[in-house]
Amino acid sequence: MDPAVIVVNPVAGRGLAGSRIARIKAWVHRWAPEVPVWTTESPGHASELTRMSPPDARVVAVGGDGTAHEVVRALGPGQVLGLVPSGSGNDIARMAGLHRMGLERALATALWGGIARFDRGCVGNEPFASSATAGFDAAVAERAEAAPGYLRGLPRYLWALASVLGDLELPRAIALVDGKEVYSGPMLLGAVMNSTTYGGGFPIAPMARPDDGRMEFIWAGAFGRAGVLGILPRLLLGRHLGHARVGHRGGMNVRIVFDRPVQLQTDGEALPASDILEVSIEPGALPVATDYGSRESLRARAEKKPITVVPEPTL
Repeated sequence: MDPAVIVVNPVAGRGLAGSRIARIKAWVHRWAPEVPVWTTESPGHASELTRMSPPDARVVAVGGDGTAHEVVRALGPGQVLGLVPSGSGNDIARMAGLHRMGLERALATALWGGIARFDRGCVGNEPFASSATAGFDAAVAERAEAAPGYLRGLPRYLWALASVLGDLELPRAIALVDGKEVYSGPMLLGAVMNSTTYGGGFPIAPMARPDDGRMEFIWAGAFGRAGVLGILPRLLLGRHLGHARVGHRGGMNVRIVFDRPVQLQTDGEALPASDILEVSIEPGALPVATDYGSRESLRARAEKKPITVVPEPTL
């Protein structure tokens, strides 16, 4: 089989990923004993382990969007991203159609499934898989890190939204897509999407496709607190694009210039605040293990290839 490593972030999903380590090791011992299971120890460690992996390895991220993002930012040109969703949001796994898979099926898909080539976004030198946003939603993503441990997915982001709403003060912005101005004025948020959802399932860009060679830019203009609360039900249903102060444009490059620094994020991970968000896309640059056959066919496929044992990393 192809060389592979499994990278587990034990704190992802408020400890959900860590609680699965024994099951993961038992499954690996039975079905793929040559594959090491590595555990991260601190933020950024998943990126380090990805760089230590063989240049043609499948690097399997067991965690949420943060863990997957760390792997994506370090993924080499011959490596493949595998996903075992075990986090609070799982929008990258949702983009790949994996977010409802059980643990064992997701592991099999990550190790032996077929490969889809998704587009990869970049904010400067920071690659991302799913989303890059500026303004209110980026501030919500950052605040969500402080949510109570029992909250996951949408409830976690709704809690964060409510806590950020009290400090709402809109910047002014000019937004360009492929060099053409598409909006100027107060901006609640600007979301550049490769996936349909962010924030643990908000369908912000229902038209987005991860393999169509373009991004979808969604912006919201002049909204007050009442307006945010009013449009939220429409956002949850994916019907917000019909609102007069919500706009959309697709393209390969998005540049937003604000009148002051605002919060930025990629794949739910905070970036330093800035008065500019510039996003470009690399079509087909992100290989992801996505499909799944029967257990028998997967094992047959694996057994036809020589096994590569991956050594433990030297730190």
